Amino acid sequence: MTAEYEYSDIDYPPSTNLTWIQNQATDYFKLFEFSAKYDPVPAMLTQNHVSVIKGFMGQTTGFSRDLIKKSVIIMGEIENTPLVKYIHGNHGEGTFTFYAGHDPEDYTHYIGDPPTQLSLHKNSPGYRLILNNVLFPAAKKKKRKTD
Repeated sequence: MTAEYEYSDIDYPPSTNLTWIQNQATDYFKLFEFSAKYDPVPAMLTQNHVSVIKGFMGQTTGFSRDLIKKSVIIMGEIENTPLVKYIHGNHGEGTFTFYAGHDPEDYTHYIGDPPTQLSLHKNSPGYRLILNNVLFPAAKKKKRKTD
């Protein structure tokens, strides 16, 4: 049995064509800054102690910019490339957020590899983005006295 790594054309680049990555040491993407007043959801989802995040691969290493709908918010990208790493949007009455890659602290984590020891990465900016998404549903908009 073989593992199928490509299942969609939005994956950029296909895992069989990784020539765009110079090397692991230079693979980083930049988070966009959002105003908490005007864009509270993306502001919450991109909250981090750094604005540049180490890249990492996965079954979907990134998203092709030209296949992302105009209504989807791009929250992280590799500048001057067609590669987008972090997106958010609305669908029906719900929302979705996709963070490309598999394991922020294991650059090429493959199927069957041992789990990453999370205790060794307590201040991981990549894991912080994942945690933002886990905690996001618990965020409630407070009623203001002026409402």
